[in-house]
Amino acid sequence: MISLQIENLTKSVGDRLLFADVSLGVNEGDKIGIIAKNGSGKSTFLRILAGKEDYDSGKITLRSGIRLAFLEQDSNFDPSVPILDACVKEAEALFAGMPEEHVTLRDDLSRMLTQLGIVDQQVSASTMSGGQLKRAAIAVALISEPDILLLDEPTNHLDIKVIEWLENKLRRSRTTLLMVTHDRYFLDRVCNKIIEIDRQQMFSYDGNYDYYLRRRAERIEAMASELAKVKNTLRREQEWMNRQPQARAGKAKYRIDKFYDLKERSRVNLNERSVNLDGSKSTYIGSKIFEAEGISKRFGDVVILDGFTYTFARGEKVGIIGENGVGKSTFIKMLMGLVPQDSGQWNVGETVRFGYYSQEGIALDEQKKVIDAVTDIADDIETATGEHVTPMQWLQHFLFSVPDQQKYIYKLSGGERRRLHLATVLMRRPNFLILDEPTNDLDIVTLGLLEDYLVKFQGCVIIISHDRYFLDNIVDHLFVMEGNGVIKDFPGTYSDYRSFVESQAAPKEEKKQEPAKAKPRQQRPAKMSFKTARRLEAIDAELAALNAEKESLDALFNSGEVIGDVAEKAARYSEIKEIIDALEMEWLELQE
Repeated sequence: MISLQIENLTKSVGDRLLFADVSLGVNEGDKIGIIAKNGSGKSTFLRILAGKEDYDSGKITLRSGIRLAFLEQDSNFDPSVPILDACVKEAEALFAGMPEEHVTLRDDLSRMLTQLGIVDQQVSASTMSGGQLKRAAIAVALISEPDILLLDEPTNHLDIKVIEWLENKLRRSRTTLLMVTHDRYFLDRVCNKIIEIDRQQMFSYDGNYDYYLRRRAERIEAMASELAKVKNTLRREQEWMNRQPQARAGKAKYRIDKFYDLKERSRVNLNERSVNLDGSKSTYIGSKIFEAEGISKRFGDVVILDGFTYTFARGEKVGIIGENGVGKSTFIKMLMGLVPQDSGQWNVGETVRFGYYSQEGIALDEQKKVIDAVTDIADDIETATGEHVTPMQWLQHFLFSVPDQQKYIYKLSGGERRRLHLATVLMRRPNFLILDEPTNDLDIVTLGLLEDYLVKFQGCVIIISHDRYFLDNIVDHLFVMEGNGVIKDFPGTYSDYRSFVESQAAPKEEKKQEPAKAKPRQQRPAKMSFKTARRLEAIDAELAALNAEKESLDALFNSGEVIGDVAEKAARYSEIKEIIDALEMEWLELQE
């Protein structure tokens, strides 16, 4: 059943067309992800559907009785009252006009805020962090139980624990969703349809994000083939048009019209503009990176680090994860000397050149132009190949056209500010990148290019991120900040860590390591061959030894100790799991 019908929707901003003649039917229960490059109109599209922004032409029809809620990127809670009161006020506005009385609304909201980690509900919005405000806004949106929920970057500023809670909540919900997000795991696990805004048009794909990637590649290939045919035909028609121009009046009008139509269609540009990071190679970095010796830090009763000691090696790429408030950003600010530690010392190598991409962005004069942000740092920029480029040329690598470079900084969108920040960081050719929540406000295309760059990056990398896909593609191991100064070094990606945590939490009787030893012989077939019986006994013995080694590594990884040969042990851990799986499969086949 259609819940929302969009017909021939067109929207421009100034002289720039965002999308034209867009038509879309949204069925009850659809979970739709909206994808496009920054500036293509994703957020504007949601704001139009929410009734918060006008459009040029078209028609939007909402089925009678349908209630709609909109989670914007930035919340607007009343800063003068406790956050629980502010949430109740917002929720009551969403329930306005409903016949039933929501007498339990305050209690329900309080419980959901607690679930989302907001325990002190008497603080005002003005004292809360961006992540806390986002969680409060999510509570209001979910508690209202709308028929259609519009979400604009719902995962920004959330820690991974809350993202996974929201992911599971939305997967089980029957609410119809339309959402803009750069979180590719979130898209994959929640959405059953993807809509892409591309070249002022909308393209719909019935499937998750992985399916969309395959079908989009096919669409671009088909467009390229069609464009080649159009250009070949145009060449022939151009020759025909050029023959005897004075006799053109006698030529068939339909063929002349066809020529001009072909000429218009041939102007399609399939070369997608994207951020170019090829020139951003790191400088040389020596063998000594940094050593942390007994670093401790606390703010009042909150312990951030407690005697942290670690030797960072050349080429390491580590992700830092943990709930909001455990001190992830403070950790890297201490490393860079921006925040003093209470005790201990950092010993940083002489060749280390930090590049810091901060969560807060760069502090720039809002009244200056984009080009000034770069020329204030340097008039001449050396690329990875040794070529020297001007600030204007450098900014073009980051999708700032010459007219865009003349924009005042206060007029930039969130994505444009992020790209400018990235440009100013990489122009210094750092060999140790420290990235604090780099995925916020970047579109999926730019994220993919940044991932490729970091995978090939020859220097060192520390990443704080809630983007699980991003972490999985880049890091070698994780620092898991558990609070109270505890940091555990986990050898592997975020998905590896999540699997490990789930295996530790599973009831012991469900573990599959023990059955091989405990299988009674009478379960084997009566006519089992001698050779088969001997092989089963050998597998039993191998499984017992492998499981013992695996449990020993589990205990080591979970101990919080600094592991010297972490890469070697991680590789052995993965190898053991594969051997155990193979042996258990062979054991079962022999039993059958």
